[in-house]
Amino acid sequence: MTEQELPSVCSARGCGTPATWALLWNNPKIHTPDRRKTWLACDEHKDSLSDFLARRSFLREVEPFSG
Repeated sequence: MTEQELPSVCSARGCGTPATWALLWNNPKIHTPDRRKTWLACDEHKDSLSDFLARRSFLREVEPFSG
């Protein structure tokens, strides 16, 4: 199976659940304002991953993901 055939899974450590959310973020100290990095999240980890990024003022957008 190639990387393109693998399902997109949640970015939470140890979670292998298919992702349903894309958390778009950047670190303003090292990224330009228009740059977006992406963490994927399942329904269970969406809030905890969003909170982690938001506490650091990194979270920019959360949108549905269908990989």
